[in-house]
Amino acid sequence: MSAEPAGTEPEPAAGIGADRPGAVPPWRRRVADAVRERMPLWLQTRCGLERRNVVALTVLLAVAVVLAAQHFWTGRTQTVQAPEPVRAVAPRQGQTEGAGGAEGTGAKSAAAAAPFTSPGGPASAGAQIVVDVSGKVRRPGIHRLPAGSRVADALRAAGGVRPGTSLDGLNQARFLVDGEQVVVGAPAPAAGPAPPDTGTPGAAGAPTAPVSLNTATVDQLQTLPGVGPVLARRIVDYRTRHGGFRSVDQLREVDGIGERRFADLRPLVGP
Repeated sequence: MSAEPAGTEPEPAAGIGADRPGAVPPWRRRVADAVRERMPLWLQTRCGLERRNVVALTVLLAVAVVLAAQHFWTGRTQTVQAPEPVRAVAPRQGQTEGAGGAEGTGAKSAAAAAPFTSPGGPASAGAQIVVDVSGKVRRPGIHRLPAGSRVADALRAAGGVRPGTSLDGLNQARFLVDGEQVVVGAPAPAAGPAPPDTGTPGAAGAPTAPVSLNTATVDQLQTLPGVGPVLARRIVDYRTRHGGFRSVDQLREVDGIGERRFADLRPLVGP
């Protein structure tokens, strides 16, 4: 037996020790050496490429890949849909203008409640007016009618006129106003009804006989000088609220009648 130099270890024989536990296969050693040569020096000194180091490095790389993929997925451009336009629906409007109603387009609803009521009456749908029908009718008294009713509707509500009663001078197609009194069979004023408003109210001239403030209609009051449709309606409203005129002096309490106008009307009217 030959002596070996001191400090040297004998090399394992071929096939001996390669299969014992803990032995590193030659190919793994070569791979580890190749990877170690490509690593930075500070990393070579801190860790060796053992199995646990390789596993830790693999897990770290996998986590980095997952985080990068998540960041890319959440930061991608997304398509945003524009909101659908909403069309505004215009409210339906009923025709409530004028007494003729020939130019109205949407007033076929409530104005047709009475047979003689034309679309586009002066009052709103669903309202009622109170009129006093007196004279030669079958059922005189207070009657409630739909807004937009005419004189003919008031006569029908009062049971019709008595036989032999003349309706000359009574405009049955005229619209009624709230608080109005319809007198049937009374003689018409001498001056007749006022013409359409073409200028100054009361331009048709003063009546020859005194006009009764308690029985005159809106048309009859308009025959007075200086009295138009608005002022005539105020006189009728005052008469309805106060139960009639007890004296001509109460005419001063009507809104729109001053001292000068009262002086002009006093000799032409009576209670």
